[in-house]
Amino acid sequence: LFDVERDKFYFIEVNTRIQVEHPVTEQVTGYDLVKMQFRLAAGEENALPLQKAIGISRHAIECRLNAEDAYNNFAPSPGRIKEWSPAQGAGIRVDSHCYSDYLVPPFYDSMIGKIVVTGPDRLSTVRRLQAALEDFRIEGLVCNLQLLREIVAHPDFEDNSFHTRWLEQDMLPVFELAKK
Repeated sequence: LFDVERDKFYFIEVNTRIQVEHPVTEQVTGYDLVKMQFRLAAGEENALPLQKAIGISRHAIECRLNAEDAYNNFAPSPGRIKEWSPAQGAGIRVDSHCYSDYLVPPFYDSMIGKIVVTGPDRLSTVRRLQAALEDFRIEGLVCNLQLLREIVAHPDFEDNSFHTRWLEQDMLPVFELAKK
């Protein structure tokens, strides 16, 4: 945050870890942030590119796959994954530790993976994400995969006309009706 009147910078938050969304930055810039961190920590010269060398050449969208029950107030849903068959193909990246027969424990964060889809523009990226989520198979465990499918298929998502309260105002009432 920059205070124009006082000509000072303020940090709202500082994390000593790489952000969860780092694959989006990597996909749109072509730079491997984790690799650069290791190179920087090893004292390599020129471990980081010059800011002017970094350009945005693509569009990327990330979805977090969580072992949570969207129909039960997003309660954690640990258990055994019977089938784990991630989407594959050009412009599709899946970061996960899961596999078929993996036991998701109740003791940790419920995130079981991230799917990051990249394309030349937003619309083609949304279409690729829709197809990738449809192709993804997770069986034996309650997770948010179906919710993600419904979100990215919604016209508001497609035309980028959603907001920070959109899920609870526009999507969750539909979910509530579906439960009944």
